[in-house]
Amino acid sequence: MATYTITINERTTWGKALMNYLRALGVIVQKVSPKSKSSYIRSQEDKQAGRIESFESSEEMFESLGI
Repeated sequence: MATYTITINERTTWGKALMNYLRALGVIVQKVSPKSKSSYIRSQEDKQAGRIESFESSEEMFESLGI
């Protein structure tokens, strides 16, 4: 027996119909949701993408923010 992984948009008419058809056939369908990333992983991705700014002092940060 082979295992297949497919992505179906259940918000569409065709997606709902296909899911109902597969359930009616008795095919075991498991919903797999993507795993959410931890805050540490997201912060590392931000750092690698250059979305992080560093400041020497809080005054420098406030000046950068215009406060």
